[in-house]
Amino acid sequence: MRYADATVGQSIDQAEYKVERVNLVMYAGASGDFNPIHWSPSFAKAVGLPDTIATGMHTMGRIGTYLTDFAGAGGAVVRIRNRFTAPIVVGDEGASVTISGTITSKGPDNVVTVAFEAESAGANVSKGDADVRLA
Repeated sequence: MRYADATVGQSIDQAEYKVERVNLVMYAGASGDFNPIHWSPSFAKAVGLPDTIATGMHTMGRIGTYLTDFAGAGGAVVRIRNRFTAPIVVGDEGASVTISGTITSKGPDNVVTVAFEAESAGANVSKGDADVRLA
């Protein structure tokens, strides 16, 4: 997307990704966050969760990928503000997450603001906005 082609109110193509427990284990190794609620179903259930849950920062990484894909070559994510609203429950079959966004404003220096949200299992799990510099 080029700045000149962006319009306020324009929807950005959705992105869907699958989260499996192996992704949570790999993220734990990369981040150093080995909290067992993110990889052990028996532990997660013992503390009252329905199953393992994805870390918020794993979700933020996926949102960051969504935004950088939108920015494209020559673009950049300048700022992200996010609020986690519900956990992503990752059962035996994994979980599916859909991220969508809308351009809410155009500013100076080729920067647009994008309101985004992520949903899983019919629930909003994250929402926020980001400033993205387009080419």
